[in-house]
Amino acid sequence: MRFDRNSLSRDLWVIIGLVSTIIVLELVTSADYVFSYLYIGPVLLASLRFDQRFSIRLTLLVSGLTLFNLWIPGSHIITPPTIANRFIAVFALFVTALLANRNRFYEGALAQQRAKLQFQEKLASLQEDFVSTLTHDLKTPLLGAIETLKAFQQGQFGDVTTLQQKVLATMLRSHQSSLKLIATILDVYRNDSEGMQLVRSPINLIELTEQVIQTLNDLVSSYQVSVQLNTTALNTQQACVNGDELQLQRVLSNLLINAIYHSPLHGTIEVILKSQSHSHPPEVVIQLLDEGPGIHSEELPQLFERFFQGHSDRQAKGSGLGLYLSRQIVEAHGGKIWAENREIRGAVFGFCLPALTL
Repeated sequence: MRFDRNSLSRDLWVIIGLVSTIIVLELVTSADYVFSYLYIGPVLLASLRFDQRFSIRLTLLVSGLTLFNLWIPGSHIITPPTIANRFIAVFALFVTALLANRNRFYEGALAQQRAKLQFQEKLASLQEDFVSTLTHDLKTPLLGAIETLKAFQQGQFGDVTTLQQKVLATMLRSHQSSLKLIATILDVYRNDSEGMQLVRSPINLIELTEQVIQTLNDLVSSYQVSVQLNTTALNTQQACVNGDELQLQRVLSNLLINAIYHSPLHGTIEVILKSQSHSHPPEVVIQLLDEGPGIHSEELPQLFERFFQGHSDRQAKGSGLGLYLSRQIVEAHGGKIWAENREIRGAVFGFCLPALTL
């Protein structure tokens, strides 16, 4: 708290006047009359308007005056109840000063927390505006470039050779990847700040996995790898979960793309679905096994952290957001996601979700 000098000067004279008046009352009356309780007023005023040092000094002064009145005037007989009343008054003065100073401390801490909260709210608003503006400004030219490349591919600007078609396809994939990255950045930010909003419905994970694999057929072919789906360990009923189809599709797509990018030429990616009926509640487990380079053991705990990029070949190629977003989605569904190394070569990425009990 800050007060101007004139205000503090007036308060100081008020305290001096009150203390002087109480001293006079104490001196002209018998010691049996304890006016020292009135010192609580100046002590409270000092605690509210001045620093703690001044408040303590004033409390010690009026406490001393309270006890000093036991001997002045000396014509009165001092009885044990009178002494007890005086010491009780001193105790009350110290308790008042302590509580007033503690209250002032809490008020200051509360004011700091309030200011900090207001600053954080303002910062969050600025961050949201910045992210929204940035993603919009980045998406607009990318969308224009993508449409232009598609027009070139369709021959709207003249004939296109086979070599040019390959170059245009590469450029188109690059722009589309950048567009997906921008969307991922915005989604990650919104999930962190607002929480993920899920639109749940019964989903068959076998069918969803088949759809994702089919969607990525072109990418699988371009990287010359193969994907095998293994669902022998569960039936259709065991593969059902209550979740957001679009978000779970993103998880499967992120993990499968990650496996494709890091698989060797002519490598095999195995996608295994199985049921853990012994767990409570029962769970559906999806694992993706690739034959690419493994993951350093010290990097495994941080693998699903935001923007994490390790030193291995697997982390050097990505932005570190796809796996983090996948973790957000899986955890929002009440599941778990993990990664581990295979015994010989490659890595296993897996996640589990609570099964839908019918």
